[in-house]
Amino acid sequence: MYGARQLPYAPTPYSYTPDASLSATINLDEEVKLTTSNAESELYDSLAEIYSIIITLDAIEKAYIKDSITEAEYTETCSRLLKHYKAILNDETVSAEFRDLESFKQKWNVECPRATERLRIGLPATVEQPSHNASSNNNAGGGADGVAIVLATENFIMFLDALKLNMFAKDSLHPLLSDVITSVNKVTDQDFEGRGKIVQWLITLNQMKATEVLAEDQARELTFDMEQAYYGFKATIK
Repeated sequence: MYGARQLPYAPTPYSYTPDASLSATINLDEEVKLTTSNAESELYDSLAEIYSIIITLDAIEKAYIKDSITEAEYTETCSRLLKHYKAILNDETVSAEFRDLESFKQKWNVECPRATERLRIGLPATVEQPSHNASSNNNAGGGADGVAIVLATENFIMFLDALKLNMFAKDSLHPLLSDVITSVNKVTDQDFEGRGKIVQWLITLNQMKATEVLAEDQARELTFDMEQAYYGFKATIK
């Protein structure tokens, strides 16, 4: 009269009797560890720091473009983030896991084009392209103009001396060249002959590993470019 009753599950040829001895022994109140060692934990903490730097840097770049923060605030914050980023990647273990910026972005699904460009250049936008307020601020300070010129001149000479002493490693040259462009920007906002070369070499050095060394022909070219930039700088302050 009535059809066979439909089972609420797919029939199997085997019967199953639950075994209490096979029940789960997981403590739901116990903390789940994502890493198995302190070294692994520190590695992922460092990678998380890099991720946060990229996100924050992109927000800072957008805020600067929209004039939501002052140039001084932007320069200080951007410089600090860039230094922190480089410091983290100085660790060989972190650097090996990170590989490169594009690989990291793809793995963690990060876009952030403005932060990507800033990390590639390795300089705040206010250093890459000096503020037009630089000259007016120095002139308003009277004697401050002379002090800024002396400091920029000393930084140029110090950098050229480092090249004469065959200091061709990235970790030796990059800080010195950063000091050069920073001090020059405090003197003038004019795009003097050779200034673009300073920025180009900073980008080149920024993309090298800390332990990398310039080849002999690169060092010769860098020396020539910096000498021309020094002469171009002196011509603007006469």
